[in-house]
Amino acid sequence: MEAEGQRRLRAMRMEAAEYYRGHGVPQRMEDALNTLFRQCPADLYGELANYLSKFSKAPIISKLVGRKVLDGVGQPTLEVETHCTVKNYERRICSVVMSSHFQTLVNALPETIEADEKERNNSVNTAVEWVNESLSTMLRDVKPTDQCEVDKMLGEYFTKKVEEKEEIRKREEKEKEESPSCIPPATTLPGGKKAAKQDKKVSVPDKMIPPAESIESVLCGSLAIAGTSLAVAKAGATINRVPLYLHISLLKRNQDSPKEMTLPLPMVTVLNCEKTAKLKLVKEVMLIPPVHLSFKQGLERALDIQKEFMRLLDPPSKEPSPQAADSKKGKAQNTGKKSAQQASKRISHLGCPIAGCDNLEQLLLLMQTACDNISLELGKDMYLAINCAAHELMDYSKGKYEILTGTFKSPDEMVNMYVELTDKFPFIIALIDPLRKEDRQQWSNICCALGSKCFLIAEDAATYISKLKIDQNLNVPTCSGVVLKYINQTKVSDLIELTGLLDDQRQITILGSPDGESSDDSLVDLAVGLGARFIKLGGLSRGERVTKYNRLLAIEEELAENRTLREATLEFIAFPYESQPEEPSDELAPSTALPDSPTGS
Repeated sequence: MEAEGQRRLRAMRMEAAEYYRGHGVPQRMEDALNTLFRQCPADLYGELANYLSKFSKAPIISKLVGRKVLDGVGQPTLEVETHCTVKNYERRICSVVMSSHFQTLVNALPETIEADEKERNNSVNTAVEWVNESLSTMLRDVKPTDQCEVDKMLGEYFTKKVEEKEEIRKREEKEKEESPSCIPPATTLPGGKKAAKQDKKVSVPDKMIPPAESIESVLCGSLAIAGTSLAVAKAGATINRVPLYLHISLLKRNQDSPKEMTLPLPMVTVLNCEKTAKLKLVKEVMLIPPVHLSFKQGLERALDIQKEFMRLLDPPSKEPSPQAADSKKGKAQNTGKKSAQQASKRISHLGCPIAGCDNLEQLLLLMQTACDNISLELGKDMYLAINCAAHELMDYSKGKYEILTGTFKSPDEMVNMYVELTDKFPFIIALIDPLRKEDRQQWSNICCALGSKCFLIAEDAATYISKLKIDQNLNVPTCSGVVLKYINQTKVSDLIELTGLLDDQRQITILGSPDGESSDDSLVDLAVGLGARFIKLGGLSRGERVTKYNRLLAIEEELAENRTLREATLEFIAFPYESQPEEPSDELAPSTALPDSPTGS
């Protein structure tokens, strides 16, 4: 029996030796010991573990965990956790909390709010179900560093879900057609003659305008696609031990490491204008720091301007000081106070104060006064951007935009108005959604007139990324660039492809926060890694907004420390003339850059 045991032991030893030799363990152990002997590290076993970890298998996804959480305004949204098998053990790698495409409803009817909340809850619940069941199983054993493969699988899954929904819709329509109709004939409806008379009174627009495009329905649960794609990207960065912004940049550049990186310029919202006030043309007033300032300096300057601007809008006391009343500057302040209603103490969901305004020109003069009061000059020390959100202003019965209560302008008149506005206030260097996306001819006209000195940016036209790309062209009106939002079924690979296409067509990329923002700061890394020109995060209040500004500050410090930080540029795009407004602006140069002369530094 003893001899039998010895034989078994020898056989096991030989089998073990063969096993280890087959995996190169003896040679690697010898190399490790020789290397570490020369280094004499303080933590010998720790360094030995580091040395051998280079030969371990690549981590693979073990499971995904979806969870229903709250966003920055207390509404439900989706959190996705990525768990991976790393060196034979399952570990939680990271998580992301998604922003929602749902708009924050203001002054809406109770039934509208109730329907919105129901739809939002259904969407999040479905997304959680997709992540925990189908997507977790589908992506098991896939490498989190293989973003292209993950996004391809997610795209195929989403397409299948869309097809299933379409089949259900067709089946329901067929059943509806086959069921007997209970609706009486139109001729028997009471008040038919009266309705006919009313029809005759319907006003007809002076000039026909392109009808509004149909709103693309959002598939319930689609948030799971964006959440999973971003969670996997974040896990890939963690496993590769690089920041997410660098991981995204490597994916975009096919693993070619960038020598320098540029931070996107912030569009800092300082005022959210209530559309219930007299002035309807402005939704957001934003500050853009000059490029020679660091991000930290630009943020501090924007905060100083906002404080002074709000002081003028909502003064602490009604009685002005004698000095202010006698001074020229005090007169300018008093003029400004008459121009806008007092600022509300409320902070909007955009992270900035809310105020109702009566007149755009006096609002801009008030901003000018605020800068003058702290020894800054608009157009040199700070620039202005305006989000017009013109798609919310169209009165389709008149075919015109209502820019002030009771004041309407046609699309062509809007172009002329913007030309006059930027001529009078040249410190306005960006207009977001100055027109509806359907008014393509007017977009072309305004770009020809203003493109060399002002960024004309489309946001509403880029809401649904799935509609943006047609072959190798972008399905947007002629513009300087677009605002992209990471929501719904958008994947990281989609953003990489779209920003590459924008780069090739010399259009700028702006990454923007949606209304339903979360405290997750991954959007900032996406913007830096994708090389976005601007980032639109909202104001300097509310935790879910400020955390992203803080992330940008941290990235700036890191890039500066690594000496890979490159200064941003503000170069406008000149568009070829196709047609001109009635009063065209000055001749366009091939490309124009803002003067870069530091002041006060």
